[in-house]
Amino acid sequence: MTACFGQPIFIVGAPRSGTTLLQYMLRSHPNISLPTGESHFFIPLYSNRHTFGDLSQKENIRRVLEAMYHQSSEFLDTDLHGLCFDIDSLADEFQHQGRDTIPAIIAGLYEKNAAGEGKNRWGDKTPYYVLHMPTILEMFPDAQFIHLIRDGRDVLLSLFGRCHDFGVYNSYYGARYWEQYVATGQHLGRQLAPDQYLEVRYEDLLAFPERTVRHILNFLGEPFDPAVIHFRKAGEAGKTPLVQRDLQPKNIAKWRQRLKPWQLWLFEGAVGSLLYSNGYPLATKARPLPLPVRLLGRLHNNWKRRWRKN
Repeated sequence: MTACFGQPIFIVGAPRSGTTLLQYMLRSHPNISLPTGESHFFIPLYSNRHTFGDLSQKENIRRVLEAMYHQSSEFLDTDLHGLCFDIDSLADEFQHQGRDTIPAIIAGLYEKNAAGEGKNRWGDKTPYYVLHMPTILEMFPDAQFIHLIRDGRDVLLSLFGRCHDFGVYNSYYGARYWEQYVATGQHLGRQLAPDQYLEVRYEDLLAFPERTVRHILNFLGEPFDPAVIHFRKAGEAGKTPLVQRDLQPKNIAKWRQRLKPWQLWLFEGAVGSLLYSNGYPLATKARPLPLPVRLLGRLHNNWKRRWRKN
């Protein structure tokens, strides 16, 4: 049907945890193709797979591709560097190849993109897929996941910088947001085989890049290549600044200077045990927050979200 491609790779984790940096690093490997954006359509398409009818029919494949484009047009137009997303030609090709399931159609797109880049393996970086790893594995049973974890207090600072995008307006809500991704990912990851799931700390990637990259590539079964450390930088002004320059080892623990004491008290009081269990020393006694404080944190964040929408 098609050329043989290696196991798909998924970079996942809490938003603002360095997943874009790792994406740009791994896509610089001579064997690995990773689009430069986030897909977001895997779960919606698969969840609604029964609505597309018989996918041996070209018109129904076309409907899948149209739904994909409706969901993620910018990604499909600008972040696939090995192909041009043309619905008609792709529908013809995928029908001819016998791609009659949603996973087969998605794989066909990524494999064609990888082939266009001269690569023999494809991957995807969409952070929230960490919450859906069992579904991704149902779609792609041989998938491998790299769960990137960053100090939640630095994640909080980054979320504050884009508060309107992520809807995080206070430290308590930011703590719970970070916890949802990290704790869920670790819980699901413990149920996977060692060759399917790997946790990597963002801080280790910056402080010990060669050792960490070797560890990642060994997990993936790929040879070490220094191009991953000296990765191809992003030329687009809108991309994360860290993917436009070399690795920045000092881009850690910024929370020590920038978070106020009461913000630290809220964050560590909410998720101190999760921080500590992931190797991040605490700056407070991290006592559990009183119920009124937790309620106020949720109410404040919900009010800010509604105010923003209006």
